[in-house]
Amino acid sequence: MPMTTQKDRDLPKAPKDHPALPKPKIGVLLANLGTPDHYDYWSMRRYLGEFLSDRRVIDYSPWLWQPLLQLIILTKRPFTSGAAYKTIWNEDAGESPLMTITKSQTAKIAAAVKARYGADVLVDYTMRYGNPSTKSKVRELIAQGCEKILFFPLYPQYAGATTATANDAFFAALADEKWQPAVRTVPAYFSEDSYIDALAQSVETAYSRLDHKPDVLVTSYHGLPKRYLTEGDPYHCHCQKTSRLLKERLGWEDSDIVVTFQSRFGPEEWLQPYTVEEVARLAEAGKKRIAIMAPAFSADCIETLEEINEEIRESFEHAGGESFTYIPCLNDQDAHIAALTGIIEKNLAGWLD
Repeated sequence: MPMTTQKDRDLPKAPKDHPALPKPKIGVLLANLGTPDHYDYWSMRRYLGEFLSDRRVIDYSPWLWQPLLQLIILTKRPFTSGAAYKTIWNEDAGESPLMTITKSQTAKIAAAVKARYGADVLVDYTMRYGNPSTKSKVRELIAQGCEKILFFPLYPQYAGATTATANDAFFAALADEKWQPAVRTVPAYFSEDSYIDALAQSVETAYSRLDHKPDVLVTSYHGLPKRYLTEGDPYHCHCQKTSRLLKERLGWEDSDIVVTFQSRFGPEEWLQPYTVEEVARLAEAGKKRIAIMAPAFSADCIETLEEINEEIRESFEHAGGESFTYIPCLNDQDAHIAALTGIIEKNLAGWLD
């Protein structure tokens, strides 16, 4: 039986009047939470309206939630959130730090991927809320010839309110395409050795610059309503495992790391202990020097630069704390870029050698 060649598998030669098709490529689309376009009232209202209308984030009945959101929350909150964003805004670039860092991450990952695979693998980024939208970026990749797309939510720990809603937006974007590419989504990477190593290196680097070792390291994760855990969301378990693996990688005792949860919203009970309360308790218990990091965030943002470094720091110092060290997110550090690139390479297996 004659062997089938690549030429035999190719589509028949197109007629002369057929629209030109770009050379087939593979796309890698990084996804982060999002950012307002500016910190003015209307930019904040648009951003918060999109974010807080997501049923993955707030799963209350729209009949109850939307009147409260539109008539009360979105009347007041854009002012307070805008003021918070203003304190951290990258005025030179005209964007939030999350946007600046995500652009840098994308550029560095793109360079590493190009060095590994050549110019036929494209790397871009999107935001779940705000701009650039997932729909626009999917369309751009397809227009450039991407017949396969690897979608990578930049959330180490899986949660329905982060990873799943990013995937939802990706699949919704595909639903509008006439010719859908083959797709894959990258799973949560909370226990990847390279990610844990990058976290450990950031701790070791921060500690090496201090005169005295902190009494405890607080690993503060973004919170979720506690009932999400009982409904099957694995986020809490993923957070606990990340901190345990980090502790083991550092060779520390159990008492050296405390797991907490921040950014509580609304009246119901969320995952505990709450960071803002726990740092005060630590200070009152004699832990006068603490360090704090946010392993759930791939890039510094409003929750780290403003909430941790201002509100949570104030709670600790008000309770008698003396030394508060914030360890930045992994951002575009070399170890983080190498970890993310390695995860991409692993998930491209079978598509590329």
